[in-house]
Amino acid sequence: MRLTIRDMAFVSLFTALAVSAALVLRFGGEAVVPFSLLPLVVMLAGSLLGARLGALSMIVYILLGLVGVPVFAKPPYGGLTYILQPSFGFLPGFVVAAYVIGRILERKEQKSFLSYFLASVVGIVVIYIIGIPYLYIILNFYLGKAVSVMQALKIGFLPFILFDLAKAVVTALIARPVAEQVRTARISRS
Repeated sequence: MRLTIRDMAFVSLFTALAVSAALVLRFGGEAVVPFSLLPLVVMLAGSLLGARLGALSMIVYILLGLVGVPVFAKPPYGGLTYILQPSFGFLPGFVVAAYVIGRILERKEQKSFLSYFLASVVGIVVIYIIGIPYLYIILNFYLGKAVSVMQALKIGFLPFILFDLAKAVVTALIARPVAEQVRTARISRS
């Protein structure tokens, strides 16, 4: 994968936004899955950077955390042991979601508010499809807690879905005009 300096700058920017989103709201006490603004950053990364760079920005964020930089939203905040956290499955979900959102939007010639919103909703679905089973598996088989699928949904889905849908609206409100400005600037430069 060849990256231009511009690509690296945008990936770095969205990696920094992901770190900020995780650090800004380090609360939730004993919550198994913390509330964060990361899904918003993921949706914006996929919408504005596209599939490849959006996913790469999330990969860099995860790698920073796994090498020990304290960037994750819950203790231990970083390191390889974070893989054993029930909420870790949402992180690979972020990578796939950014990619899927980017791919959906890259295929659309005309992008409306609805296009950005629906692509973001698909990204949210991807995050949950990866995150909830991981949560269930870690809680049941690693931590030894008897958790049903419904309980896993109550822990990792129900408290967050309305907020995530609101983040999809915010993404569409931000991404569409920004993408249009970038497109207009590119046209005027050529």
